[in-house]
Amino acid sequence: MQIRTGQVQDSDAIAQLLIELDYPVVANAVASKIQQQHEDTKAALLVAVVGSQVLGFISAYFIPQLALAGDFCRISYFCVSPLAQHQGIGKALETAVCSLAKERGCDRIEVHCHARRTAAHRFYQRQGYTESPKYLLKRLQTGT
Repeated sequence: MQIRTGQVQDSDAIAQLLIELDYPVVANAVASKIQQQHEDTKAALLVAVVGSQVLGFISAYFIPQLALAGDFCRISYFCVSPLAQHQGIGKALETAVCSLAKERGCDRIEVHCHARRTAAHRFYQRQGYTESPKYLLKRLQTGT
């Protein structure tokens, strides 16, 4: 297995993984978002590849803090193919993001994970994450 930076050419595989997470996805929209991430120095996208097949990915964003010494990293998307789970791929991706976060001066990582994803919660707990119970969301209208 190889962990590498995700590329626009990985968009079909990443789109398929997102569909497996129940996101309504169009591959060309994913390609555009991958390009957008490449242009943003605060973003990172890593993929786990075996042979030429993308079996998982993790997307993260690095956020500076004003009031605290360390910055933080937010995992925005994280998926491993159901066919490749329990093989260390998720742990390898999460470890790679932790390393990037430390390199960028982060002292913590956060992830928002829907309540229905109980298997993912168990994974995060095994990696040392603890629950932070309050999360507020405001949806914004976009477009004209």
